[in-house]
Amino acid sequence: MGSLLQRLSRLAAAATLALAFAGGAEAADKVVRVGYQKYGTFLLLKARGILERKLEPLGYSVTWTEFPGGPQLLEALNVGALDFGVTGEAPPIFAQAAGAPLVYVANEPAAPLSEAILVPKDSPLKSVADLKGRKVALNKGSNVHYLLVKALEKAGLAYGDITPVFLPPADARAAFQHGDVDAWAIWDPFQASAEVTLEARTLTSGEGLVSNHQFYLGEQAFVAGNGPAVDAILASIREIDAWAKGNVDQAAAELAPAVGIPVPVLKLALSRQAWDVQPVSAAVAAEQQKIADTFHDLKLIPKPLKVEDVVRGNGS
Repeated sequence: MGSLLQRLSRLAAAATLALAFAGGAEAADKVVRVGYQKYGTFLLLKARGILERKLEPLGYSVTWTEFPGGPQLLEALNVGALDFGVTGEAPPIFAQAAGAPLVYVANEPAAPLSEAILVPKDSPLKSVADLKGRKVALNKGSNVHYLLVKALEKAGLAYGDITPVFLPPADARAAFQHGDVDAWAIWDPFQASAEVTLEARTLTSGEGLVSNHQFYLGEQAFVAGNGPAVDAILASIREIDAWAKGNVDQAAAELAPAVGIPVPVLKLALSRQAWDVQPVSAAVAAEQQKIADTFHDLKLIPKPLKVEDVVRGNGS
């Protein structure tokens, strides 16, 4: 009897160990799929491996996917190919209107100088009002889409007074250089690159017009079911923000090879960036609501939206 009990005890222990191992293997198989653009916080985070180190004890690995802009990133989130990403302020509006299951998790402070409407150095255009009847290149649904709307409004022009030419940054730069468009609404570091290498002139930045927040967004089911992982992501962002804020020269040097933009240009761009990730406040959500309302009034989105419904902590 004693021998039988011992064997049963050993079998039970082995089964427990096997279950524990299986559970650990299952946990280790959990993957956070992160979307990033070819610049900024997430690119630094990826290079330094901070996120991987914080998520590994929780049983997660990380995959990274690069996107040319926020609209494309959120399209991937919408179709279930992404769990977490970062974009400017306009892309989440278009994505929410399209039914994307997104959640606003956090944001960086306002950085209105990090986007602008540019013209070639020898352009006859001197003000935003001069854009009437002109072609303006921009990435459709990006942060600069709202900048363009507000800049035209301030200049007394309607959105229909210009011809938008929707192009991703690389194609827009080529069109800008070749004179196929009259102006280019763009963000850093492409903005800084055009200012330095093409001597592009600024008709207006976002200052006094828009806040230009960067938002960290998650897929709803992922955020709801992976709270510790989301908190680890935010802790990683806080760590890289604190480092980059005090080490702009080194951050520029680390980004340069990956971005393909010279260090001096990146230093200019980084000097205009805000670094201090924080929860989405009621005030910031209200600013997003104004963007949503504006786009609906212009019939750029098909229905009114309620931004607060998709802010983490408000039931999302």
